[in-house]
Amino acid sequence: MNYIPYGYKIENGEAVIVEKEAEQLKKMFDFYLSGLSLAEVAKETGILKPHPSIGKMLRNRRYLGNGFYPPMIDEDTFHKAEDERVRRAKMLGRIREPKDNRGSAPIVSFSMPVSKQLYENPYMQAEYAYSVIECEVAEDAE
Repeated sequence: MNYIPYGYKIENGEAVIVEKEAEQLKKMFDFYLSGLSLAEVAKETGILKPHPSIGKMLRNRRYLGNGFYPPMIDEDTFHKAEDERVRRAKMLGRIREPKDNRGSAPIVSFSMPVSKQLYENPYMQAEYAYSVIECEVAEDAE
């Protein structure tokens, strides 16, 4: 089930803009671009949502308009806010580059010898079974 983004309501099967909320939303983008934190933005605009929700609202592309939702924010403002979000995340060390996994060799095959020990507890039996699995790793796996 989809939700109706903040600032819109459905009337006669069509999305329409709620003017008061639209003004708050525009101020939200302006305050964020002026340097306020997400929590401060929520407080200043009167949008009673936690800061993660404010962050999601700043990334919601529906505010640009699409076939169903009328536009509330211009593309320039939206992209500036996204650039600012990425800049802040990098500054705080919250963006990590994906690791290069080419150095690890993939497992080619594995075998499991016949169990030599039997446990009444199924969890202990499973732990034992996993401990005796033998892996064969490819040497030239690139």
